Amino acid sequence: MTLTDGFDAITDELRKYPVVLVLIEATGGLEAAVACLFQAEGFDVAVVNPRQARDFARTMGYLAKTDRINARVLAQMAEVINRHPGRERFIRAMLDAERQVLAAMVVRRRQLTAMLIAERNRLYPVHPQSRKSINIIIKALEDELARIDEDMNNHIRNHFKELAARLSSIKGVGTMTVAALLAEVSDLGSLSRRAISALVGVAPINRDSGTMRGRRTIFGGRGGVRTALYIAALIATRFNPVIKAFYTRLLAAGKAKKVALVACMRKLLTILNTMLRKNEEWDESYHHVSL
Repeated sequence: MTLTDGFDAITDELRKYPVVLVLIEATGGLEAAVACLFQAEGFDVAVVNPRQARDFARTMGYLAKTDRINARVLAQMAEVINRHPGRERFIRAMLDAERQVLAAMVVRRRQLTAMLIAERNRLYPVHPQSRKSINIIIKALEDELARIDEDMNNHIRNHFKELAARLSSIKGVGTMTVAALLAEVSDLGSLSRRAISALVGVAPINRDSGTMRGRRTIFGGRGGVRTALYIAALIATRFNPVIKAFYTRLLAAGKAKKVALVACMRKLLTILNTMLRKNEEWDESYHHVSL
């Protein structure tokens, strides 16, 4: 049986029932093709993190883990999501073919960068006998990074030229940040500032109980995009007049540097979101955009 035959068999089976929502557990990217197929066939599709599915299973009293139990858990989870007042936030458009290609290159570049850092860290503590081998690997990784960067730039130029030009018009937002946003935040420009901040993982999360007010923290969301925004915010606090003024004002108000920097990340993201929604280029009047 070919992959297409398998897709057809699954789709034919689903059509036998009044399906209102298809829920899929993420499996490291293997779920993407199936999710795109179901969406193309007109089904609402929700892809959930395996940790979320496992937490739900424990909440429902399922401590054991088998394929049969997992199927039952996911079906029950789909029922809960389908009745949830915020149902629509679980259902997001799958990446189109061009964004899938870009996403693959973005992920591969991160992997190569991590390997390059690891090899460079090994270079000097080791015996001189090993350095030749390490230098060979470093050269190979640098060459491959250069090739990936060229392919990525060409792909963006061919498929996302206008969007990329708009995003990169703001000081601090470079090619890697643009690539991460285009590949992993396809909703950018279509969500509210609060929703986009929560999606990426730069919205402060409350930790309150009774009269106790806990520290606000950020977590979850799109880790790769958050890292790219962190670098962009670092640069913007030095060279972007609007972000620099905002950062300075937060420090003067007594905010810790890390807290102020996260606020700058969120500010930068909401500005970019507004720029795409309004189809506008960057200008310094965006400092009126509130957090």
